[in-house]
Amino acid sequence: MREVLRAEDIHVVRDGRPVLQEISLTVRAGEHWALLGANASAAGAVLVTHHLEELPAGTTHALLLRDGRTLAQGPAAYVLTGDRVGKCFDLPPALERHGGRWTVRIERRS
Repeated sequence: MREVLRAEDIHVVRDGRPVLQEISLTVRAGEHWALLGANASAAGAVLVTHHLEELPAGTTHALLLRDGRTLAQGPAAYVLTGDRVGKCFDLPPALERHGGRWTVRIERRS
């Protein structure tokens, strides 16, 4: 598919603090990306959400950020798993997808 956006090795610093580090991303025609991360300070620099429930049903790809760096990226079904999202947010989530929408429950740790 035709590339509509390519960003390579992006670094963003806000108030002297790194927000994004070494982020690379290629978006192709027809893809709808969501960037998710635990680093709330990135919200003003790029489209970032901290809640999977906010993702539009048409989201095709995702990029998970941890401490401003890419933890995982690619097709949403590959990236948005309990294991990967758990590592991103340091929580034990249970993820489900119904009708294209995501729901998350945080499981209790023993």
